[in-house]
Amino acid sequence: MASSELGAHLTARRAQVTPAEVNLPSTGHRRVPGLRREEVAMLAGLSVDYYTRLEQGRERRPSAQVVDALARALRVGEDGREHLHRVAGLGPHPRAAAVSERVDPSLLQLMAAWPHNPAIVYNRAYDVLASNAIADALFHSWAHSRNLLHVVFTDPAARTFYRDWPEVARNSVAGFRLGHGKAPDDPRVRQVLGELLADSPEFAQLWAHHDARGKALERKSFQHGDVGPLTLIMQTFDVRTSPGQELVVYHAEPGSASSEALALLGSLAASARQEV
Repeated sequence: MASSELGAHLTARRAQVTPAEVNLPSTGHRRVPGLRREEVAMLAGLSVDYYTRLEQGRERRPSAQVVDALARALRVGEDGREHLHRVAGLGPHPRAAAVSERVDPSLLQLMAAWPHNPAIVYNRAYDVLASNAIADALFHSWAHSRNLLHVVFTDPAARTFYRDWPEVARNSVAGFRLGHGKAPDDPRVRQVLGELLADSPEFAQLWAHHDARGKALERKSFQHGDVGPLTLIMQTFDVRTSPGQELVVYHAEPGSASSEALALLGSLAASARQEV
């Protein structure tokens, strides 16, 4: 059993890579779901004994070159490589600081000027710190929670609302682990992690995979109670004025049925504001 965070991470990531993905033959009886230790060692150019000591926690200080080689062997991508460096103690030393809850007023003004584009700002703990009117309408005014992880994993309606729930769940956990790696001692991040590990077996299972990657351009499909199905493209931006915050903006393909549904949602959001 791995006895260090680095060892646990290597063990989990090794299990996610199949021999076919790294052009290795899959022959004979395999006791592990992914790569064997000797296969990772070969791909990374390490001795099997040294790699085994890394997994078992008997070696805790690999060089940056070794970590880069392991990242390539385990196919973790750029975000995963940076996370692996932090886990190995080679990244910037994180500070135990509270997650910022203040959103720049100028950013709030910009979001309010997008009546047809749902936009939210959230922090490393996945707390939604700000949202515009159409985002509130999209997420049903956050009736369950304003924490995105709680929405995904503990709202009974989430599996219907997110038509591609398994993918949303995987990506959410991978993004949260990346943020956790940057600020593992942040009290709010630790609180949310503890809550989800206790309340959601699905979250706990995905957390054990040690997948770490940030959000990129992606599509999400929703089943909305007022406007029906819609598929939106999301763009994610780091908020430079508040490290740890991210801005997510959604839009639909012009001329699509989703664009019509989003326009209807915007009209409903505008009507709701007028009634208040």
